[in-house]
Formats: sequence, C-alpha cells, structure tokens
Amino acid sequence: MSVDNARVPTIDDVYAAQTRLSAVVRKTPLLESPLLNKICGKRLLVKAECLQITGAFKFRGAWSAVSSLTEAQLAKGVLAYSSGNHAQAVAYAASLHNTAATIVMPDDAPQLKIENTRQYGAEVVLYDRTGGENREEIGRQLAEQQGSILIKPYDNTQVIAGQGTCGLELAQQLKDNGIDDADVLVCCGGGGLTSGIALAMEAELPTASVNPVEPQHYDDVCRSLVSGKRESASTDRGSICDAILTPSPGELTFPILKRLCSAGLSVTDTQALQAMAAAARHLKLVAEPGGAVALAAALFHADKIQSDTVVCVVSGGNTDPAILAKAMSLSAD
Repeated sequence: MSVDNARVPTIDDVYAAQTRLSAVVRKTPLLESPLLNKICGKRLLVKAECLQITGAFKFRGAWSAVSSLTEAQLAKGVLAYSSGNHAQAVAYAASLHNTAATIVMPDDAPQLKIENTRQYGAEVVLYDRTGGENREEIGRQLAEQQGSILIKPYDNTQVIAGQGTCGLELAQQLKDNGIDDADVLVCCGGGGLTSGIALAMEAELPTASVNPVEPQHYDDVCRSLVSGKRESASTDRGSICDAILTPSPGELTFPILKRLCSAGLSVTDTQALQAMAAAARHLKLVAEPGGAVALAAALFHADKIQSDTVVCVVSGGNTDPAILAKAMSLSAD
C-alpha cells in the first residue's frame, strides 16, 4: 500500500508517526536555567532538540517519511534537498533502512553538514545557491533520472507528522511539570516543525500558544500569518541562519500555521549568535544559529510574549566551530 505524502497531515498522522518512531527517536530533555529566567524576565524552558539523533529535530521527520515507504519504494532509493539538517537526517534514516540516498546541498552550506551527510552514507550533489541554481528543479530532475523517492524537507505529510512527535513529547513534559499555559516558540523555515508542534498542542495542550520565529529578512511566515496568504522572503539578503532560510511557507504547512499559530517573531543574526552563547554558558548546549532563533526571541523580545512561561525549541546544533567561537565572544547578559 502506497502512502500519500502530498496532503495536509492530521493529528492521526502524528500519532502514527510516534508509534513508528518510539523505539528509535531520542526523547530530548526540557531544560531550565535560573540565570536564563533572569535574562528573559519570565520562566524559560528549553526543549533541547539539538541533542536529537543527527543533531537536530529533522531525524524525527526523516525517519517518519522513510519508515512509511513500501519495500518497493525503498528499493528505488531516496532523494532529498537540504542545506544540512534534513540532509543528514534522511541520509542516516536511509542507511538504517538499507536504502541508497542522494542529497542535493548548496555548495555554501556549512562544511560540517556536508561532510556529516557523506559520512552517513549519502551521495552529495552540490549546487550553486548564490548563483541562482534551483534545488527543487535539480531534485526533480535527479528523481526522474534515478527513479528515487523524493522526500521534501517540509512539504511532505510524513515529515510534518514526524516533526509533530516533538510536540507530543513536549506537551507531556509540560503536563508533568504542571504547566498548561505557555508560549511555545519554534524556529521556523518552511514550517514543518512549527506546524507539527501546533497539531500536537491543539490535541494535547490546547491552552498553549505556538509562535514561529524566523531570521530578520526571512520572516515570510510572520508576514504570511498577518496577510493570510503565503508571502515570499527577501532571499537575496544573507543570513548565518542557513538551516531556516526558505523562500516561503510550505504548501502543506501553511494551512496548519494559519489555523493554529499565534503571531510570529523575527531576530537578527547577532541576536541568534548571542542566544547560542547563552545556551552554551547556561545550559551547556551547542546550538546552531538557525536552531537558536527561538531562544533569541525569548531573550530579546520577551515584551512581545504574552504568557509568564515561555518554551523555546532549540532545533539544531550542527554548527561550524568558527561560528560557535564567534558566538562565544558575545554575551546576552
């Protein structure tokens, strides 16, 4: 039986993904630091998805998608395009399913992510992002040539469902801590993680508010929530937050974001770096710039957060040493 990967997922898809992931995925901790609470001026809890397998939440969606394929589909191999975290996750999930993976990555992606993707066993095809080459077109052509199964980074039903398992886990952790009212800030690119968490919160902790957080100039989701339609980002502007530099919300993710999410927030590259430093100093976590934007929003835009308790998902920790060193030279205190 084939799986429909081109429809807006429901909470039932998230529950099904949780069943498939339960023996494989790493349950990540919910952390708190009194010094971060002091900086934020609120109770601040951090969901450490940077400690997930392959160093980011993306393993949830990758395993969900690959594990949903039939034996005949797996025999064809899988293909993905990504700047790094989805790349590594699909590569590793494919290796665990004994199927081949081809990953299309920008040649300016962090070298750590490119090398890790190769180490997980994938064939990496580089393209010139800054020169205008289109990853979607390259991916489509390769999928046709190879006959492989394309697993998109966020516009895939099973990927979104897998990311939603982070929300189910978080909802239970909040309940266990007696918390039923919180603003949940989520690092957001195409919206796979944010929409998945929003579905989970609607079902398990409906009093919580889910807010996407994006880099400055790449606030297409924030603006889309205001206008009610999918807006585009100014992708000619640079940012160090490579993991979440997407041109617009996904076709499958935006209906969920529009229905369930509260207003979005955006942060500067400097604020993302300062949040990385804060995570390292106070929580002993390594975060990458794109994975730290939700924490940056809590530290620098607390006045825009309604609840007395704020939850930040640190979504990834695959950062180059030079970026981490730059971050550690700054301070959020």
